[in-house]
Amino acid sequence: MNFLITLLTGFIAGSVAAWIMPGKGNSWIVDIILGLLGGVVGGWVLKLLDLSAGDSWWAGLVVAIIGACILIFIGRLFGKKGEK
Repeated sequence: MNFLITLLTGFIAGSVAAWIMPGKGNSWIVDIILGLLGGVVGGWVLKLLDLSAGDSWWAGLVVAIIGACILIFIGRLFGKKGEK
């Protein structure tokens, strides 16, 4: 059951991040991967800043959205120049 909740959280986080930072559309699989990796990146950034988001699902979702937005931004920085 935890696995399904994690996938659902990743999908929501990736979808919200893609909505916040519009651009080329992604598939739902890319949204899940983006959200899952966003959770890792967001947690890492919070740790670097010596902050904590708490233990709630909502806090984890917000952290994953922030991390996914960071990944989208980095992807656009290093993406092809002609693509937007």
